[in-house]
Order: sequence, then structure tokens, then C-alpha cells
Amino acid sequence: MSRDRSLTAYVGLGSNMENPRRQVESALEELKALRPITLLKHSSLYRTRPLGPQNQPYFINAVASLATTLDAEALLDQLQALEQAHRRERGGLHWGPRTLDLDLLLYGGMSIDTPRLSVPHPEMAKRAFVLLPMSEIAPPDMEIPGMGRLQDLLLKLSGEGIERVDR
Repeated sequence: MSRDRSLTAYVGLGSNMENPRRQVESALEELKALRPITLLKHSSLYRTRPLGPQNQPYFINAVASLATTLDAEALLDQLQALEQAHRRERGGLHWGPRTLDLDLLLYGGMSIDTPRLSVPHPEMAKRAFVLLPMSEIAPPDMEIPGMGRLQDLLLKLSGEGIERVDR
């Protein structure tokens, strides 16, 4: 089911396999082709240490903002189809390596909690590799539902282990 009006969603992108930079850059281009989705902006790319097991390559991360009339689960379907096109394998090691990870971080100002989807992303307030790129493209006074202002959340995190990659 589609919505009548467009809203803004934020998506986190990450990869640490099979040329991670190319995976993320390609996914950003592919987001432009999805309908009814419009890629509004995307952040710089960031090189980050893995969250889970440290015996894996560093990640390349970014955040994109999208305008869409899709409902949240239909948007999630589109994102997961894009992950599959990049040969994403699910069910492996938790926080393990992946060719492409697309997380629906925010969907308008809504809070969603279903068996399939939690928005805002429950861990985003703890992740500099999400908040720092998001702060490049989000309004300066953005409020994350149930978590607080983006800028306040970012101040609580260390920037250690995250570095901007030149475009």
C-alpha cells in the first residue's frame, strides 16, 4: 500500500566486502533509479572500524535521505531487494562482513515497531558512523523520535575509529 504524500526517510549504507567503496557508491546510484523514491542528498563516505568481530575489514558507511510515497515496509522491501542485487547474505555472523547493508534509520517523524521493522533504528543513537554522516545532510535541529536531537546525540559519541573518505 502506498501513501498519498511524500515523506523523507533516512537510510544508512555500509559495506566491507568486494570493494566496499564501489558497493556504497553503486548503491547510491541505484537508489536514484528506484521508484517511487527520489534520492534527495547523501553524505560523504566514511571509513569505520567494524562493530562486531574485529577480524574483518573496515567498513565504508554513508547516509542518504530519500523522498518516497511508499509505506515503511514497502520501502524496506525495496532496500532489501537492492541488498540482494549486491549479493547480501543474511543469517551469517551477527555484525559480520557484508557486501551491502541498507538500514532504514528514520521514516518521516514516525516511530514504528513491528516484528519486521523498528524505526527509528534502535541502535542509531550509539553509532557515530550513522550520526556523523547524517548530520551532514539533516536539518541542524533534527529530532530523532524518542532519542533526542541529532546534534546532542552526536556530542555524546566519540569520533574514534571513523574517518571521512574524500569523494
